[in-house]
Amino acid sequence: MAREEVKAIQKVPEPTLRRLPWYLAIIKLLQGKGEAVVSSTQIAKEINVDASQVAKDLSYVNVAGKTRVGYEVNELADELNDFLGFTAPHKAFLFGVGSLGAALLQDSGLRQYGLNIVAGFDVKPELDGTSINGIPVYHLRDFAKRQKEIGATIGVITVPVDKAQEVADYIIAGGIKGLWNFTPFRIRVPEDIVVQNTSMYAHLAVMFNRLNSINL
Repeated sequence: MAREEVKAIQKVPEPTLRRLPWYLAIIKLLQGKGEAVVSSTQIAKEINVDASQVAKDLSYVNVAGKTRVGYEVNELADELNDFLGFTAPHKAFLFGVGSLGAALLQDSGLRQYGLNIVAGFDVKPELDGTSINGIPVYHLRDFAKRQKEIGATIGVITVPVDKAQEVADYIIAGGIKGLWNFTPFRIRVPEDIVVQNTSMYAHLAVMFNRLNSINL
């Protein structure tokens, strides 16, 4: 990827980056139905977003819609996949093979979006040498060795919350550059490390709060 392209992606507002996969999901559904074109108004209706916002978000992507016609579905799908990084495979290690970690190892769909989890790590002796969904599981002490062999760039963290920072520090020291953190703990990292926090508990709190507001 050219340096100018990297800079362009970095300038995209995070709310836009969060919405673009929604648009892609709609586009893929239209592809499956054999639709040739789609308008920003159509996309907006599907996900309850203003059409002007959809058009503004898509302006960051290297595709142009035609006046009164819209976007070519196949072209838009290809451009969104490429822009979001889903077409370039990224090797990842998963740390913490508990119930959530094991479920993620079972999720073969992640590969469709460019995330290739190639190994899991845990401290439980009974998990060392096993596999889940064809993905090998090793003891955490073997991380450095496997990292030298495979060179993963992303670490998926599903360890207990009290171990989150310790594990993050350990795998960053081993060469991991991006962290997908599923724990509720907000880990501290150097400026050159990318972190994406995905807390299901935080989302639950928002949902419960809104439900309580409705029931008042």
